[in-house]
Amino acid sequence: MTDERRAVTTHELLRMKEQGERIVVLTCYDALFARLLDASGVDILLVGDSVNQVLAGAETTLSATLEQMIYHTKIVRRGAQRAMVVCDLPFLSYQVSPQDAIRNAGRVLQETGCHAVKLEGGRPMAETVRALVDIGIPVMGHLGLTPQSVHALGGYRVQGRDEPTAERLKGDARALEEAGAFSLVLELVPAPLASQITKALTIPTIGIGAGPACDGQVLVLHDMLGLNEEFAAKFVKRYAALAEDVREAVRLFAAEVREGRYPGPEHSFPK
Repeated sequence: MTDERRAVTTHELLRMKEQGERIVVLTCYDALFARLLDASGVDILLVGDSVNQVLAGAETTLSATLEQMIYHTKIVRRGAQRAMVVCDLPFLSYQVSPQDAIRNAGRVLQETGCHAVKLEGGRPMAETVRALVDIGIPVMGHLGLTPQSVHALGGYRVQGRDEPTAERLKGDARALEEAGAFSLVLELVPAPLASQITKALTIPTIGIGAGPACDGQVLVLHDMLGLNEEFAAKFVKRYAALAEDVREAVRLFAAEVREGRYPGPEHSFPK
């Protein structure tokens, strides 16, 4: 068991991998949920650019902006005490050049107080990862299905099913580790391949649709809680059905307001 009083750092994550302790990660976009997740022992709060889809209603993550990510990361950080807070760098905030990446990632850390950033891509991003790490910005990598490249990948499909792609992903993982990434998200990767990558690396892997062998697991919070009923994927397990709970609560509130039963005397001020 992880000591709930111990702040989660990059060194703590390495220790957890070495000792076989699984790492718990959830996306988070606001201070209220940050407090709840932190108090529940979640190790990493990932402020994903998925906020652009989950809360902003966009079709993809591609239109997420740096200002959007800074705002949500800042408020998540206010609600976190023990958990590490990681901010997704949005599309085109790091791909143009390492200098752009340094400027934008530095702004994220400076303005939000978060602990690390996450970016997508393998060997082509290794130079950028190294540049960020060299100036003291911790970087989490992301391989497999990389949502910012969804159009180039031909949609949301499992990656690494054929041998050439599997070998490329293995090489990408090694390149990111050598560049200094402290951990690596593996998304929509066949379980045996994710297992091979996890065993080959000294840094922890965080799986989403990548099987049980990864060092940790991440889900989108609203999917896990059953709030986002329109999204269904094989790898998502719903641990609650809160969408129906919300609808029922709102129906009850509306009925009581219309019938004059709310507010009652106990909710009113006599003087």
